[in-house]
Amino acid sequence: MVDKPAGLTSHGVVARVRRILGTRKVGHAGTLDPMATGVLLVGVNRATRLLGHLMLTTKTYTATLRLGVGTLTDDAEGEVAATPGVGDVSPDQLEAAMAIFRGAIAQVPTAVSAIKVDGVRSYAKVRAGESVELTARPVTVHRFALLDRRAVTVDGVACLDLDVVVVCSSGTYIRALARDLGAALGSAGHLTALRRTQVGPFGLDEASTLTDQTETLELLSMTEVARRCFPVLVVDAADEASVRVGRALPDRPLAADLVALLSAEEEFLALYSPRGDGAVPEAVFCG
Repeated sequence: MVDKPAGLTSHGVVARVRRILGTRKVGHAGTLDPMATGVLLVGVNRATRLLGHLMLTTKTYTATLRLGVGTLTDDAEGEVAATPGVGDVSPDQLEAAMAIFRGAIAQVPTAVSAIKVDGVRSYAKVRAGESVELTARPVTVHRFALLDRRAVTVDGVACLDLDVVVVCSSGTYIRALARDLGAALGSAGHLTALRRTQVGPFGLDEASTLTDQTETLELLSMTEVARRCFPVLVVDAADEASVRVGRALPDRPLAADLVALLSAEEEFLALYSPRGDGAVPEAVFCG
């Protein structure tokens, strides 16, 4: 788990981690845009196979939204597309507008995104000059709260900068929240800063700082990650032998759709799912 610096892509993070750890087998979960910073979960060697199974459904961000100016990418990296400015917005007006975007909502992702349209990334179509209209998707915003607000003037345009905290489901675009909040107030909006402070059970306080000078990284064991992300079942020696070769476990009911199986010595063995009155392997991680 690393604290991604601004200006580095998620693939760039992987390349840097490969160099630091001296291994080619590195992957990541939960892409962050280059301008964003914060928690990026990386897997090394066998743990790369675990990344796709992790329950990373809730994410927390701090962000700065600028109301009064819209961009083609809905963030500060895009070309300015609209400059309606923003007038006086009372605290009550702002709260009423923000409330619209809390809870279960349908959100249209930003056009400059990695979503595929007819097999091509949306951002590639936009950069090629094509018009892209994406379908609204269900997301959940558990928290959308104001931390601070500042009236600013940008290139002669009256704007309002909002520092906010957002707790949301995977698939939520904070850029789109900025865009839509601006529209709800009769203006435009875009994202100027974004920092992910939590992804699933993993927080920024545990992340290793990643710089050009970083030479070592603190790694969590697969057992620790499995314990945080899944219900756990410690198996006996007979079941462990079956798990190691990927056999089903008859008459071994599971309490969840995906359960981490550990040996008595705390070795993470596999992920199993229920089938009938028993359990079957979804992924085996022990040699």
